[in-house]
Amino acid sequence: MHTVVFGMGRTGEALVRFLLDRGARVTATDNRPAHRLADVLERLAGLPVDMQLGGHDRQLVADADLVVLSPGVAHTLDCLALARKRNVPVIGEIELAGRYIDEPLVAVTGTNGKSTTTRLLAEMLAHSGKSVFLGGNIGRPLIEYVSENKPADVVVAEVSSFQLDTIVHFRPDVGVLLNITPDHLDRYADFEAYARSKARLFENQSAADTAVLNAADPVVARVTKGIKSRRCTFNEKGPKECSAVLSDPGILIRTPEAGSMVIDKQMVPLALAGRHNLENAAAAALAALAAGGGPEGIMSALAGFSPDPHRLAHVATLSGVKYYDDSKGTNVDAAARAVEAMDGPVILIAGGRDKLGGYEALREPVRKHVKALVVIGEAAEAISRGLGDLVETRRARSMAEAVKTAAGLAGPGDNVLLSPACASFDMYDNYAARGEDFQRAVRLLEKRGL
Repeated sequence: MHTVVFGMGRTGEALVRFLLDRGARVTATDNRPAHRLADVLERLAGLPVDMQLGGHDRQLVADADLVVLSPGVAHTLDCLALARKRNVPVIGEIELAGRYIDEPLVAVTGTNGKSTTTRLLAEMLAHSGKSVFLGGNIGRPLIEYVSENKPADVVVAEVSSFQLDTIVHFRPDVGVLLNITPDHLDRYADFEAYARSKARLFENQSAADTAVLNAADPVVARVTKGIKSRRCTFNEKGPKECSAVLSDPGILIRTPEAGSMVIDKQMVPLALAGRHNLENAAAAALAALAAGGGPEGIMSALAGFSPDPHRLAHVATLSGVKYYDDSKGTNVDAAARAVEAMDGPVILIAGGRDKLGGYEALREPVRKHVKALVVIGEAAEAISRGLGDLVETRRARSMAEAVKTAAGLAGPGDNVLLSPACASFDMYDNYAARGEDFQRAVRLLEKRGL
């Protein structure tokens, strides 16, 4: 069988190895030139795989029996349309991996909070005595789990809308949908198309499966109206059979598996500050209980939880000013939540590649909490137009200049926050590289004693 793999990042490399091990003839393609893939090519040297780099030729799929996409590869490419016209299956990596996973699978999606919730959920299950594989759109590709042949008790995966676009039979035993707000509108025809993509997480579930849903999100309610699975809801106004209620004292959780439990707010670490993180904790707890976790494991995981490296991560405090890396805030809603989570005035660094959703949702948080705005990247002008009438706004040509400018605008008690509200691909390979550049710039300030 001839299989064409699109995208040669970590997932693409894992796909190539998996397919070769199963006797497939493999062609791999990436729109990046060979010199940008030197590490991958070196690791695959000597393996019988054909490489077509620097673009995707329409004829690439002419004699393909199967096409498999890495995360982030647009399923709307012209050559993929040609493959479908010729009745060649076009699937994503999670679909292929899912066909080989027999263990319970828990999958988390949503516009914001996916990584935090997925990691927290995995730790809740691990603290409950389960062996857990954590992967998908966070950490390791699911196909690596299949290749290793080392079964876990539970597989926990973060999944994106791009990955859900190409599923066929993918079916999690427990699916979590945190929220849906405008994002990736540069990749979807409109917001409704994006929302429908998120809801595909549940399309293959049955009544024996569980859907953990945000009861306070009207878009989530609308797109999951007809699902067959059992509903467990968080952000409920009052207790239901399977629910989580957020209140001033904390989180009241009720499930058929575990009865009732209360998570006191005082037991939630500073790493999970803000209402949005209480929502993430509630969703993770419901999913953990549905997947066989216990109350003690949930509480233990919460007590020791630490944030993602680029999600509201405290970098340094210099001359009374706190610096936070929220490079993972790649959309407007995420940036708004980050701003609202800060204790004290904010100098916000924002910008990158515009996702075409507008910046209206940031106006009220900026008006209430932001002291000054520093804009960078391709979206700098658009952000200035959308928010510049509210606060002093400066333009920077690099991250180092942005941090230096923000430091000059900040005083004791202020927070310098990188929360870009944009993708990173105008200046960086990914959000992590952007966050690391921010951290380097802050360390340079520290070194210079500024």
